[in-house]
Amino acid sequence: MPRQASQLPSSLLVLRNILTFLMRSPTSAFGLIVLGLLIVIAAFAPLIATHDPYAQDLANTLKAPGNGHYFGTDELGRDIFSRLVWGSRISLTIIFLVSIVVGPIGMIVGTTAGYMGGRLDTIMMRITDIFLSFPSLILSLAFVAALGPSLNNAIIAIALTAWPPIARLARAEAMTFRKADYIAAARLQGASDMRIIFKSIMPMCLPSVLIRLTLNMATVILTAAGLGFLGLGAQPPMPEWGAMIATGRRYMIDSWWLVTFPGLAILTVSLAFNLLGDGLRDALDPKQMNRR
Repeated sequence: MPRQASQLPSSLLVLRNILTFLMRSPTSAFGLIVLGLLIVIAAFAPLIATHDPYAQDLANTLKAPGNGHYFGTDELGRDIFSRLVWGSRISLTIIFLVSIVVGPIGMIVGTTAGYMGGRLDTIMMRITDIFLSFPSLILSLAFVAALGPSLNNAIIAIALTAWPPIARLARAEAMTFRKADYIAAARLQGASDMRIIFKSIMPMCLPSVLIRLTLNMATVILTAAGLGFLGLGAQPPMPEWGAMIATGRRYMIDSWWLVTFPGLAILTVSLAFNLLGDGLRDALDPKQMNRR
């Protein structure tokens, strides 16, 4: 017999409630469905793509959508639809790698500074302010220029510029929680500062950081596309969406599909992350959770 809701583990019950809340909102459901489709497309790219994304067909260059090419072909006869499908893997790789770097760095820096306070807080936050004083794309350009143009270096550059907002948010949360009674009780029991930070402060900051991280992924996608457009990210012939727009811009007046479909892909994924982030913010709101 299926387990009743009351018998589910608390973590699964919370996850189910969050998913239910997200699916009730048209905007957050749209974001969740789009990102789910992106994962499916990336996972099954070899089955979904109709052509080899790198195969050139010089006899069918700049063909309009149709005739076996759903989104047309580019200046080298490569199928745009297949390149977009395989490009989803690059986008997901960037999102995943940046997330696993930015989240922990921002959490550690922010919670440590907020809990410890004093000179350590001042030093950490001034470094954070230096990073925040530059637009993320400009700072990413500087790092890629120093490291060299490539997809791996672009991911490193984006990660180095995306952690400060997470750190700022985690610090604000930590400064609130460090005055809580359960933190004072942990100190009286002899818990070390690091144990309190990792075992007590960070779990409480996780919901807010997760929301911010989701919202930041829209900026990450746009920054990656900008670096690719400028030739500093993924290098040809990799089917990265920003690089596809860069190569297609020379033909966009007569061959509109070269830039339209990659641009729509970037727009849709960025919008999905923003809508999902807004939905998560409402779903994890204590007032909303109490109503549920």
